[in-house]
Amino acid sequence: MTTLPDSRNRMSARLRMTLFILLGAQFMLSVDFSILNVALPQIGSGVGISSDDLPWVASAYALPAAGFTLLFGRIADLFGRRRLFLAGIVLLTVASVLGGIADSGAPLLTARVLQGLSTAIAAPAALSLLITSFSEGAMRERVLGLNGALLSGGFTVGALVGGTLVGLLSWRWAFLINVPVAVAILIATPRLIADSRAPEKVRLDVPGAVSVTAGLLAFTYGIIDKSLLIGAIGVVLLGVFWAIELRAPAPLASVRILKRPSVKWGNFAGIVVFSMESALIFLMTLYLQDVLHYAPLITGLIFGVPGLAAVAAGVVAGRAIGRFGTRNVLSVGLAVQGLATAPLILLSDDRVMLAVLLPALFISFFGHVTSIVAYTVTATSGLPDSEQGLATGLAALSQQVAVTIGIPILSAVAATRTVQLDGIRLALLVDVVITLVAVALIWAGLRTRSEAVPAAAAGPQVEVGEQAASR
Repeated sequence: MTTLPDSRNRMSARLRMTLFILLGAQFMLSVDFSILNVALPQIGSGVGISSDDLPWVASAYALPAAGFTLLFGRIADLFGRRRLFLAGIVLLTVASVLGGIADSGAPLLTARVLQGLSTAIAAPAALSLLITSFSEGAMRERVLGLNGALLSGGFTVGALVGGTLVGLLSWRWAFLINVPVAVAILIATPRLIADSRAPEKVRLDVPGAVSVTAGLLAFTYGIIDKSLLIGAIGVVLLGVFWAIELRAPAPLASVRILKRPSVKWGNFAGIVVFSMESALIFLMTLYLQDVLHYAPLITGLIFGVPGLAAVAAGVVAGRAIGRFGTRNVLSVGLAVQGLATAPLILLSDDRVMLAVLLPALFISFFGHVTSIVAYTVTATSGLPDSEQGLATGLAALSQQVAVTIGIPILSAVAATRTVQLDGIRLALLVDVVITLVAVALIWAGLRTRSEAVPAAAAGPQVEVGEQAASR
């Protein structure tokens, strides 16, 4: 698809509808990840899944979502991004119906696996279509700002909607709510969004695809199941993938792209951004329900208020990047995310602590969404359209891996304490330390090379690295 002009920062009606569809799809996929979290007890009792096995309702989704994202991002480049996007939405529709009518554990877990696979298919294709629809410059940064706000807002809205549906209707509607939205997307997409793919047809790197998919699956499973052996096997397979890519004539992930400081540090930032914030939301869900004994509906409402910060940050972040550069915005946004979490280390079992929790979450979410926008721009700017599927696939992969490993890692930290509240505090301390160390590494890493991204015809220049910092 030819990049559409935005010389006056204006969009045609068709482009506005394209934006609405793609952002709506990304938002739906984000909601789909978190919507079942507050409904897990009801789901378990409804289909006969024991409390010990309930985490697999989330893990069954997360494993394929993380394991197959890079593969399908590249397939979208080769065989058509719109085609893959539609295929993913079709699969999501089928999976949501299957989950909504499930009467036992096996079909429900199968539905979650298919939902995760549909995310791996549709998410990188949607993000790639979104990026290639707007030329680099002010408009693209604003669009990515909205996308970042909706991604983060989706996690919050998912908790809110999940609690509401369980409280008023049934846990089954946490699945079925996807169906009418997905059908509307399937009807509108062929009429409004043109297909796009890499300009030259190249063959798929099968050894690379097999090794990276198996490696990611093993690594994420090892984290979830706390299996050092399986996790190590995953690391070895990822090493094999790297060796294959060094020699492959048509690599799945070109070494040139992976060696770019902007791609490398942008994706590293994405892993920290999502892993630490998704773990924070999970820990605060435990705190609100198990320590303060709030109902799922109230828990969802409590997350909904700070979620308003996501909308504000999404609007502000794109403009801030154009003025201050991605290095500055990414570092400051991530630092805000970490520092706002620090007061939560002092949480107690007194409900008066909501006076600390709500503003801390609000500020943290603002920094979180700002960081999402900045890492996405950092990791995908300055690349030709032929490599956008790969770059956006890597960015989406960072997100999926992060939300998969963040919760198990900090849950394992929390489990080292016999008192749940003490464990939550310790996990939050680790969250803050990891985030702030990452800020220092990213600041230094992006300083190693200046990459000025070409500006759009009339948009402000987006700068990655030292050039922006030295203004």
